[in-house]
Amino acid sequence: MKLRIKYEKTGVLRFIGHLDVMRYFQKAIRRAKLDVAYSKGFSPHQIISFAAPMPLGMTSSGEYFDGEFVSVTSASDMMNRLNAVMAEGIRVLDITQLPDKAKSSMAEVSASDYFIYKNDESENDYIDRLTASIDALMSKDEINVLKKTKTKEEMSDIKPYIYEIKGFEYDMAEGIYMFLASGSRMNLKPELVIGALAEHAGIEYSPYDYRVHRIETYMGEEGAFAPLYTAGKKF
Repeated sequence: MKLRIKYEKTGVLRFIGHLDVMRYFQKAIRRAKLDVAYSKGFSPHQIISFAAPMPLGMTSSGEYFDGEFVSVTSASDMMNRLNAVMAEGIRVLDITQLPDKAKSSMAEVSASDYFIYKNDESENDYIDRLTASIDALMSKDEINVLKKTKTKEEMSDIKPYIYEIKGFEYDMAEGIYMFLASGSRMNLKPELVIGALAEHAGIEYSPYDYRVHRIETYMGEEGAFAPLYTAGKKF
């Protein structure tokens, strides 16, 4: 049975990298005594895969991984058993059953939304100035920024990848909401949008002035996005 598991990663666990999160869940599944399926061969491993790994330093309430299980109980029971063995800062929020022919969460990711707010450890507070620059920036025909990959650097127009951006209040904090393209086909990092706003506002951009929280991860196309958990059903 294929399951999609939604979880959050907050607090100091934002400094834990993706590979460590993978190993963490592998151990948590064993500690929770869930009947996970294993691959065949000389080196069996749990059949789980993660969607859109989160960069180091970012928190999230909308992370996902898919897993295959030989047998299951109920979503609530499995959530309780997993959360009972979790460390502070990481918690399972939802579990749904996927259709047999469902695509992997990684293949389905098409967008993510984020909340950007002031880093309390920084003396600089530019959120109001960045927010005031949103309309002027988005009125441009193109928003060209330098995008870096492992092999090259090139100027790229990121405006088509910005689905929504506005001033926003989230969890009692003032900041900026961004709904951006994400995934293997089109992917825009929120830091590039912050950098473009900072340049337009005449601010020297430093990533240490801001915190980034991913709110949710989506599948589908523009105009018809849906959270990844909606691909499954309750059980």
